[in-house]
Amino acid sequence: MVTANELKPNKIFNSPKFSSIPEKLLVLLIQNDNLQISEIQVWEHVLKWGLAQNPELPSDPTRFSKDDFNILKNTLQQCIPFIRFRNLTSNEFLMKVLPYKKIFPKDLYKDLLEYFIEKNIKQLEPLVTEEIKPKNIDSKIITFQHAELISKWIDKLEIKDKLTTSYEFKLLYRYNESYIKNVRKICENQSRTVVIIKVRDSNEILGGYNPIEWKFDDSLGITKDSFIFSFSNDSIENYILSRVKDENYAIYGDNYGISFGDCDLALWQAALVKSAS
Repeated sequence: MVTANELKPNKIFNSPKFSSIPEKLLVLLIQNDNLQISEIQVWEHVLKWGLAQNPELPSDPTRFSKDDFNILKNTLQQCIPFIRFRNLTSNEFLMKVLPYKKIFPKDLYKDLLEYFIEKNIKQLEPLVTEEIKPKNIDSKIITFQHAELISKWIDKLEIKDKLTTSYEFKLLYRYNESYIKNVRKICENQSRTVVIIKVRDSNEILGGYNPIEWKFDDSLGITKDSFIFSFSNDSIENYILSRVKDENYAIYGDNYGISFGDCDLALWQAALVKSAS
């Protein structure tokens, strides 16, 4: 017996002769668990096939008559049960599936409608719950207010937005004279880290966030989501936030220390270096 994988489904889907394949082959293809396309693309291919079997049908479902829906329903009745509609986004279901609701068995349509309504309600729940705060903070430099603002920057929120994710600020390493030896041992391969620095003889606080793993092999880390920041005069209102301009030069680590950007903020073995740029 030929398996769906042996049939090379992606090649068949993209073939100009796709619309002429037999129904049994299409059913076999869409049952494949290893398709390299999204479920909405599966639905679009099945719909394309169904419409091709009935060229007299309008391409726009808003122009369908009752008989048109029945024709397409009968054509696709063997395929629809094998499409994983729950893997669609709510928007995909609304825009691409709902216009054809009359071709679905009533029980299946009711089940999908309830599923996506409940899914949307769950997505909205954080908007009406109590505002989330950072879980924990172990720092001699920043306060809960600083941590809350940094958490918002991580989630790319504005300062007045409410947090929807709670982060725990767990201390990995506190700077000392054995900095580079210890920081490599503790922080190498660690991701989602925040560096906090207090400038000597001032109230200024500097810092940076790195969402990817630290490497100390003289290599650059690529990410769009890292950033550096500063607070002045112990006030969270007096801050500067700088996000990545060139993702290819976002993070760097070597035998001497770590840096953000092109040494925009760097912490080396001997001293902190802050770029003038």
